[in-house]
Amino acid sequence: MIDKPISMKSNPILRGVTSITLGPILLFAWYVQWHGDYGPGGGFQAGVIFAAAIIAYALIYGLDRAQRFIPPKSAEIGVMAGWLLYIGTGVISMLLGANFLDYDVLASDPLHGQHYGILAVELGVGITVAAVMIVLFYAFAGRRHR
Repeated sequence: MIDKPISMKSNPILRGVTSITLGPILLFAWYVQWHGDYGPGGGFQAGVIFAAAIIAYALIYGLDRAQRFIPPKSAEIGVMAGWLLYIGTGVISMLLGANFLDYDVLASDPLHGQHYGILAVELGVGITVAAVMIVLFYAFAGRRHR
């Protein structure tokens, strides 16, 4: 007799592993986001890690639960918010008399200005990448076969 295959949503091992690892994965995304100023990592990598955690959650617990955690409208707003943070950092540089994304003018000390500018830009990239990946996943996962 062939047993009916267990789906991912009802597999207790996958659910347990996901519930245990979701927090550390999100924490690692946070670390990669803020460590990118000093070493490998940054906004793009952190955004991908964050989105991968949300996608894994959706695959194991279902799209509805993931969309309650991060509603589709919030993800769409995240796309624009991250983009505006990135572009806004460049515009502020220009309004302060420098070139686009010339961070020197963002603080009285150019070194601090560079630091603040790259943190703002990397945060914008991280938010945008995570939000775009989540929006795309929601769009494809929400489709129904006919």
